[in-house]
Amino acid sequence: EKNMLGRLLGGIVVMAALAGCAAVPNPLAGAAPAKPAQAATPAPSATPTPVVGANDPRVVTLVKQGTRPLTGPAAGTYMDTVEAALRSQFATSGVSISRSGNEIVIDVPADMAFATGKSSLKPESRPTLVAIGAALRHFSQTVIDVYGYTDAQGTPAAQLDLSQRRAVTIATIMTSQGVSQERFYIEGKGAANPIASNATPEGRAQNRRIDIQISPII
Repeated sequence: EKNMLGRLLGGIVVMAALAGCAAVPNPLAGAAPAKPAQAATPAPSATPTPVVGANDPRVVTLVKQGTRPLTGPAAGTYMDTVEAALRSQFATSGVSISRSGNEIVIDVPADMAFATGKSSLKPESRPTLVAIGAALRHFSQTVIDVYGYTDAQGTPAAQLDLSQRRAVTIATIMTSQGVSQERFYIEGKGAANPIASNATPEGRAQNRRIDIQISPII
């Protein structure tokens, strides 16, 4: 965890340099959420599901600040509202939205948001990311995990670095729209968790992505 936290904070420094301003808000306001132990060779999946609850330090902070946890069926009802709003607003935006249980994932294709090998946002994709941030600001009873992914081209170190910087860019755009920093967890995962084959250009394009995972505070 200490190594991971160092990697995340390093990404924030990179983002500040890219922005040319030391005052860029830190989108990672707390420690990593507790996660269940994984098998030695887990099956690939789009995004791991964190444990969001009383043991998540973000939840502890947000509840202290006055956010009310969702209990029982209220969590599912709340996420129904979130899902409906996101699907309605971003149906033709180029991002995809999926749901598993009470977790919603907005999949942002990296090729839509970034030039090859870059972590600065394409100007034409900014309005979509700004709108996502504005939408999530209103659903304050959720926490947000931002995971960056690359294809398998290049070295693992380069993949992790690029995926981290891109995830930080996306989170920073959302915080600029008033989304509380305390709601975020950010991690660049490099070429992990592919959703398609890296043997074809089409598959590699699908694997280059940023997943914005939204989970209810319970």
